[in-house]
Amino acid sequence: MRIEAVDFFYLSMPEVLDVGDGSQDALLVRVAAGGHVGWGECEAAPLVSIASFVCPMSHSACKPVRDSVLGQRIDGPDDIRRIGDLTRAQSLDLLQAEHTLSGIDMALWDLLGRVRGEPVYRLLGDRVATPKLPYASQLFGDDPATTYALAQQVRRSGYRAAKFGWGPYGRGSVADDALQVAAAREGLGDEGVLLIDAGTVWLDDVALAAARLPALQAAAVGWLEEPFISGALGAYRALAQRAGAVRLAAGEGCHNYSMAEHLLHHADLGYIQIDAGRIGGISVARRVAEAANAAGVTYVNHTFTSHLALSASLQPYAASAPGAICEYPVEPRQLALDITRSHLLPDADGFIRLPEGPGLGLEVAIERLAPYLVDVVIEVRGRTLYRTPVLMT
Repeated sequence: MRIEAVDFFYLSMPEVLDVGDGSQDALLVRVAAGGHVGWGECEAAPLVSIASFVCPMSHSACKPVRDSVLGQRIDGPDDIRRIGDLTRAQSLDLLQAEHTLSGIDMALWDLLGRVRGEPVYRLLGDRVATPKLPYASQLFGDDPATTYALAQQVRRSGYRAAKFGWGPYGRGSVADDALQVAAAREGLGDEGVLLIDAGTVWLDDVALAAARLPALQAAAVGWLEEPFISGALGAYRALAQRAGAVRLAAGEGCHNYSMAEHLLHHADLGYIQIDAGRIGGISVARRVAEAANAAGVTYVNHTFTSHLALSASLQPYAASAPGAICEYPVEPRQLALDITRSHLLPDADGFIRLPEGPGLGLEVAIERLAPYLVDVVIEVRGRTLYRTPVLMT
């Protein structure tokens, strides 16, 4: 088969709010080859990612992503990896390329799985997919009372783990943050797994992050996620030495393998969280999962958008130890829910199980997407490089 078409669909809620919620818009990718179709999703600014696929060449190492994808053979997993390597070589100086490639890579794995009648995780070499314990991932409330209510709702909904992040956390006083963490713990209950996400709020300031450790330790928080930006390796290592039982987690900001490798070996992480929609797709995420296992660092998915992205993000570590945790967005915008006809829902035991259907195991609900579709035209020197495709199977 040869790749005949790569189509991008920029979807958005009617209003995008200034909050840390990545489910307000989406960039779906549809790849066609040999009469088959696969779907993926980029976790990045949609318009910029589209532009990186079609932009004119700047020089030999700054070519549009399409030059490495269209017309390429796609007959097996090695072809998907080859296309990724070619893209990285030809778009070396096109910094959005990895984000754009991520959705394409997902779609290629989905397509190949559909052709072979196998779920992606089997194409990756895993025989079984073990159940994952979902942690309900959501934003902190604006105040401790709201956070407490959200944590209670999580508990009533049957989740045994929850993560609260962003919002006001880290932006006010140490005392304010302590109240937020205590409210989350009280609402969730003593037996629940509680995780906290600082959203890189302290950049690389170890002292500011360390001041929050006593409250995290008192609440038996399992991890502190992204206290610093991804490249602040020394800051991560210094904080880890003071954090005690609170392990550090990071990695969602990695947009290539080397960034993840540096975190694995130089940041003293307990957990590395990889977003398949950012790092270059399922192919690169799988490499990180294998490297994390070798380094003794626990691999966890990062997903805060659709269930298509959720399925893709779980494939790289499908065969993890039973009961391994996974990020599970519990308050996505309606757009994210409408992307697929079905969803990965907790079973009677509270676990998430990967679909056993071919590819990513989910069907894109094309009929629901028209209200969200953003009409985009990109023209250069009077030539149309991109126009929003027609939504059709």
